[in-house]
This record gives sequence, structure tokens and C-alpha cells, in this order.
Amino acid sequence: MKEIKLAVFDMAGTTVNEDNVVYKTVKKALAKSGVEVTLDTVLEFGAGKEKFKAISDILEETQTNGVDAKAVFEDFKVMLREAYENLEVTSYDGVEELFGVLRAHGVKVVLNTGYDRKTAQSLLDKLGWIVGLQIDGLITADDVEKGRPSSEMIDKAMEMFRITDSEQVLKAGDSVIDIEEGKNANCGITVGVLTGAQTREQLETADPTMILGSLSALARVLFP
Repeated sequence: MKEIKLAVFDMAGTTVNEDNVVYKTVKKALAKSGVEVTLDTVLEFGAGKEKFKAISDILEETQTNGVDAKAVFEDFKVMLREAYENLEVTSYDGVEELFGVLRAHGVKVVLNTGYDRKTAQSLLDKLGWIVGLQIDGLITADDVEKGRPSSEMIDKAMEMFRITDSEQVLKAGDSVIDIEEGKNANCGITVGVLTGAQTREQLETADPTMILGSLSALARVLFP
């Protein structure tokens, strides 16, 4: 395996188990505007993306005309805030241990996400994760101009830790767009995980370096 100095992990569905509440809320916000789609459709066309972009793409892919994506997005933000107030959030089994192993081997651990910073920080607060303790950095959709599959969030993470060789970067996520983001950044390793939004068959279309059942297996792969 390549020497890795930076590992960039998606949040929901990859490191954080929030029971797909964000995508369920996207579905509800669309329904409020009269657009009935399945959760599978939301995940297929919206997973991993900045959420306004996700809503816009779902409307486009389902050929829904006459619906204001901005209005749906505003409804979504209100609904999500309400959903999060009482939501129980956990990390997937073995994730915190993986972070510890990576950091013990000198690998910087960064979370990146299509969420805005307020939403991402609320997840960290619920988990009790603090930048500088469990993780080394957090990059959100608010921190970049272009969301996934642009490489901008990974580029920013590399700049944070003065890493110039993208071959020393690993990107892991639960959706095709995570893998595309990693490839666009020329990451040395891209990892798909099956804990979240998309199936093995869907992830295989992006041709990641590997697909794992969960992140808990990654430490054994990197440090056998």
C-alpha cells in the first residue's frame, strides 16, 4: 500500500451514523413542494453533494419543472434543524479506534462533508468529537466555492497540513461522488464503504481502489 499522510473521510454514512436523516429530510422538503420521490432516488442523485446542489440535481434528473430549488432548500434547512434537535447520532463501530490508529502512525485525519458548517458542527458536538483530539480538521461546503466532485475540499485539506503529494492522500466515502472527488484530487487511495448511501454496484461504477463493508476494516488494510 502507498504511504499515506492524510486521510479524508466523509461524514454521514461513512464515519457518522445519523440514519440518513438528511436525505429523508430532503425527501420531505421536496414532498412539501409537491415532488414525490423515493429515498433511493434522493440517495442516487443527491448523496454526498452540497444540499442545494443535491436538490437541484434531483429536480433535474426527475425532469421536474416549475419547482423552485431555492424554496425547497429553505424548507429543507428549517426541517433539518428541527430533525436534529432530538436526533441521536453515533459513530460507526471502530471509527474512533481507526482515527486513533491513523494518528498514531502520523496520518492526519480530516472530515469533509456536503453539509454546511453549522450542520457538521452539530454532528461533531453530538459525538463529542473535537478538532485536535479525535480529528485534525473539518472542511464543509461553506469552506469552498465548489462542492463535490470538485477536488477543492481535499485540496484545502492538503494545504492545511502542507502535503504536496496527492498520492499520499486517502479519500473514503459512501457514495460515488466521494470516489469521484478523490480521483479528481488524484488521491493515491480511494475507498468506498457500504455503511451509507449507495450499494456496492453503484460504488463500483466509480472504480475505487477498494470497497469495504465498513471503515473498521481499514486499519488492518493499511497497517497489516
